[in-house]
Amino acid sequence: MNSFKKLSVVLLAVVVFANCDDFGDINVDPNNPSLVKTELLLTNSLRGVSDVIGATTPMAYVQHTACTQYNEECRYQNVSFDFSGWYFTELKDLQTIIDLNTDETTKGDVISGGSNANQIAVARIMKAYFYHMMTDRWGYLPYTEALQGADNFSPAYDSDQSIYTDLIKELKEAVAQMDGGVGVNGDFIFDGDMDKWAKFANTLRLRIALRMSEANPSLAETEFVSALNAGVITDNVWYPYLAETANQNPWYARFITRTDYAITDVLADTMAALTDMRLTAYADPAPNADDGDGVTEISDIVGLSYHISDPGSITNAEVSFPGQAMRAQDAPLAIISMAEVKLAQAEAAHRGWIAGGDATAATLYAEGIAASWDQWGVTGDGTALAAYMANAEVAYTAGNAMDQIAYEKWVALYGNGYEAWSEWRRLDHPTLVPHPDALNTSGQIPVRHGYPSSESQLNEAAYTAAVSAQGTDDESTHVWWDN
Repeated sequence: MNSFKKLSVVLLAVVVFANCDDFGDINVDPNNPSLVKTELLLTNSLRGVSDVIGATTPMAYVQHTACTQYNEECRYQNVSFDFSGWYFTELKDLQTIIDLNTDETTKGDVISGGSNANQIAVARIMKAYFYHMMTDRWGYLPYTEALQGADNFSPAYDSDQSIYTDLIKELKEAVAQMDGGVGVNGDFIFDGDMDKWAKFANTLRLRIALRMSEANPSLAETEFVSALNAGVITDNVWYPYLAETANQNPWYARFITRTDYAITDVLADTMAALTDMRLTAYADPAPNADDGDGVTEISDIVGLSYHISDPGSITNAEVSFPGQAMRAQDAPLAIISMAEVKLAQAEAAHRGWIAGGDATAATLYAEGIAASWDQWGVTGDGTALAAYMANAEVAYTAGNAMDQIAYEKWVALYGNGYEAWSEWRRLDHPTLVPHPDALNTSGQIPVRHGYPSSESQLNEAAYTAAVSAQGTDDESTHVWWDN
């Protein structure tokens, strides 16, 4: 028996060693590939755009929306905001796309996501998009040393000024490296159209350049003109939500069981005074004001007092909530609108950056307003638009051009809170009165977001250096371009 057992062990060993080349196949799980598909990473990162354009906090800052019951957000209770999610998800996914398409050992395995060069270009553009939003919120940020994983758990902070300079470089280089090959897959914004990606990148550069208008006028002018000449968008860039739970509009989701946000009296009353028909798309009729004729009229819209101490005392029937054009389940939200681009060009013309001066500025200003009315579907036969443009406060006047452009941007950027907040900070118009019951230290509308508390604990040296260079880590310290 013992001899038989020994013989069995020997035979088993022979079989095992004879088939040792098959071990690799046994340990491969076809349902869990070792190399991630880059098109899935791109899709996931693009979904993060919804969190930018659908945010509620900045809309409260610029007094587009008011809080109906729990009004801590409208009273600026939160000073510190966490930025780690952007690094761990969207930015990490985009950096992984770049790494996989750059590494000689992996670049041939990820071409299902598009040509290597085009994938890298799009990832660089979207990194610039997210970093721009982030540095406008926090100022100094981990940037050049970020996204290194275990190689660097304590990345240094870069100044927002240096980040701006690098974002411009990244966007120009991204467009330059597009190779005419297969467009990117996993792209639900432009469906892999690289020409549209190039124009989007140029438009982002135009936006970034204009933000520097007061902080670095010469560079701002140079880059604005360069981006414009390179070719910017000619249609609104939309985030396409779907009539399904997994991909629905965030405003729709907020209103499924709650009614936390109403349009403000600040915005509604100002627009109503100018007979601005966009108001009928911005908000639904207040039930108590609705005449029941099935047509939304300006008189049907009632804004909630932004400065009220107890909004809970106001019933839902008394105020207007954001309109279906913004909060239907599949209502798209603008990532960048033609209204924004035209008004940016109007400002550039007024500043003397592009030919024609105020004559050109007046034309572009009118086109920007018309683009905004068209975006919200209220143009009609043009009669109401013409009447709006004839208002003394609206008709372009060179001596008051900056305030007029700033006001129109404030109105046109409804629904795109972070961009509205940034432009309001830069242009300081219109004049907005802070909530009288503000919960923050300054008692003023925030001009910056504070860093997450984890940074002072887990990245203390870098955090301390950033605060020392930038200023107090609170909502009252201005970012570099807001001077």
